[in-house]
Amino acid sequence: MKRHRHAMQVNPPRNGGFTLIELVIVITIIGILAAIVLPKYVSLQRDARIAKLNAARGAVGAAAAIVHAAFLTRGGVTDAAACPGAVPAATATNAVNGTICTESGVVQLANGYPSGAVALAANPPGIIGAAGLVSTFSPSLAQLNAEGFGAVVAGTTTTFSVTGGTGVCSFTYTSPAAAGAAPVISVATVTGC
Repeated sequence: MKRHRHAMQVNPPRNGGFTLIELVIVITIIGILAAIVLPKYVSLQRDARIAKLNAARGAVGAAAAIVHAAFLTRGGVTDAAACPGAVPAATATNAVNGTICTESGVVQLANGYPSGAVALAANPPGIIGAAGLVSTFSPSLAQLNAEGFGAVVAGTTTTFSVTGGTGVCSFTYTSPAAAGAAPVISVATVTGC
């Protein structure tokens, strides 16, 4: 008995493409993964901005303490020579509302602490330069922004911020009101980080 080859073939060969149901399943899985991963990514960015703000707050607090310690040890005696880090050359007065020499240059004082009333890019700088948030000793707003920071000086208060958030992501430094008082560094506001 002769058999016909075509009569025994049950399933014809496939062309090798994906079926519509397979594509729908893959797209659904990708959508579910994106819905889970995207909020975590956004949260990581916010956490990074908060960490950067807290690091800046720590740098401001440390700079205030170091400058005040230098002021106390120098006892109000004017430096005999120009400050080696100062550009242009300047001699520190070491007075309660004068200037003090640091490794980076001369810093303006307010009641024995770095001043919070000194404008951006001023010479000598106040707390903005003393904190060393960027590589420029007395930075402009553009130089701060390039590193992800912002600063606004109003009266005796400097508001430091971290850029990139959706709202307020900042803290303030206020110069001491009188000799013997300490500056006020606010709690970080992170509602818009």
